Amino acid sequence: MTCSRGTAGTRAGIAVVAGLTTVALSAVAAPAAALAGPAGTPRSPVPMAAPPAAAMSPAMPGPAAAAAADPGPPGPAEGLRRTGGCSPPGPDGPGAAGPAALPRSDLATGGGQLVAVVDTGVAPVPRLADRLRGGGDYLTGGDGLDDCDGHGSAVALLLAGAADPATGTGAGVAPDAEVVALRQSSARFAVRGPDGAERPAGEIRTLAAAISRAVTLGAGVINVSEVVCVPADRVEELGRPVADAVAAAEAAGVLVVAAAGNVDPAGTCTGEPELRPLPASYDGVVAVGATDAAGRPAPFSVPGPWVDLAAPGVDLPAPAGPEGAVVSGTSYAAPLVAGTAALLRERFPMLTPGQVADRLRATARHPASGRDDRVGAGVLDPVAALTAEPLLLTPVPDARPAAGIAAGPRTGSGDAAPARHPLPAPGTEPRDLPVVAGAGAVAAVSGATAALLAGLRRRPAR
Repeated sequence: MTCSRGTAGTRAGIAVVAGLTTVALSAVAAPAAALAGPAGTPRSPVPMAAPPAAAMSPAMPGPAAAAAADPGPPGPAEGLRRTGGCSPPGPDGPGAAGPAALPRSDLATGGGQLVAVVDTGVAPVPRLADRLRGGGDYLTGGDGLDDCDGHGSAVALLLAGAADPATGTGAGVAPDAEVVALRQSSARFAVRGPDGAERPAGEIRTLAAAISRAVTLGAGVINVSEVVCVPADRVEELGRPVADAVAAAEAAGVLVVAAAGNVDPAGTCTGEPELRPLPASYDGVVAVGATDAAGRPAPFSVPGPWVDLAAPGVDLPAPAGPEGAVVSGTSYAAPLVAGTAALLRERFPMLTPGQVADRLRATARHPASGRDDRVGAGVLDPVAALTAEPLLLTPVPDARPAAGIAAGPRTGSGDAAPARHPLPAPGTEPRDLPVVAGAGAVAAVSGATAALLAGLRRRPAR
């Protein structure tokens, strides 16, 4: 998850990924980058809302201004204008129709967990019922419970939607988790920039503010199914507010999960090595690629050494309907990982965000090579994430996966599993927790719980 630095030549403009939507900005303007909304779009036979995209204001806060404290309830964006009609989600869609194998409900259901969805808003659809609350709207100044694009609602349903009471199907990964919605982008609104030109609403500045506000509102996990690609040599300049917000979230014990982004041949988010998707490429963010139902990497998923793992994101039934619609994109893979993170935070509340991320990566169904830039450590396995032993797992990239790292299936093979250490019951504070290190080796860790759980995340060198 390290944001590798590099160089890139001057570009005529910076385009954004929002499904297949791009926005090019003039090179003569003050430094600006466009923030993409959803990194996925629905397909035939029934089309849904086009994804939003927006540009960052040239005025950027300094390093000390970002994310240290709640910026307060958002007000309406200056110069906001609606450019299209709303396509809100329907109330009776199929929900999360089989995107992942769910763990047994006696392991975890997300109860007691608050997950923030920073997106196009989340509508109060029946499957979210009284578990949804508004966190703010950076477009109209509302509560975040309006969704003109339908995207944020689909993300929330995949993450935390309830099962259909009649059929028992369609539950999200964490069906008892609470959701706080923050709307900060939309393709159905535009704002006027400092240069006088209109651009779709949503800014890097407001993305950073939304992440900070989610932390203040008590979220333990934040899902960001949005992305902007920028040249590597401008990441520090353009992405500083979001980088600071992510760092502050991690320091506060909050895990940020983000879509890796979709390759856009018509724009600059093409998967070229000199481009970086934000916020996915930041250290401290769990970056999620997409696979099809067979676990094969999606051709549109932006690759890179920052990709942590992947999840299903191709031709999923549209969670909010209408009947027959499907959605594809890393936008829809990310909430499956975020939902699993919420389950882990419920089952193992003693783990830090980094250690939760380690379990997600270590228990993924590994590629034969150990990891690759398209799926990272492998494909999400929620059951293994909740049941693999020992408690603290250390992913080992670029090596044969150890058979003792995960309990679930994998495409690779490894050495014989080390002796298992029983998982603690939820709420307990383990004293001696072995850590899987190397390809099957076990290191015993002793001492107070705080010492055990501090700084144990092992990040791969880039």
